[in-house]
Amino acid sequence: MTKMGRPKSENTKKKVLSIRVSDQLYSQLLAYAEKHNMTTTDVVLRGVEAFISKQE
Repeated sequence: MTKMGRPKSENTKKKVLSIRVSDQLYSQLLAYAEKHNMTTTDVVLRGVEAFISKQE
C-alpha cells in the first residue's frame, strides 16, 4: 500500500521564525492580507523578499 498524505515538495520550508510586533502593525498586517486575499505568512515573505532584492 502506498503512503498517504501530502506529497513532498522540492522547496521544503524547514525553518520557523517567530517575531514580536506591535498591536498596530499586526492589525495593519491582517487588514492588508485580508484586502489582498493573502495569508499573513505570504505578506511577510513577500515583504522580506522585496527588501532583500532591493538591497542587491
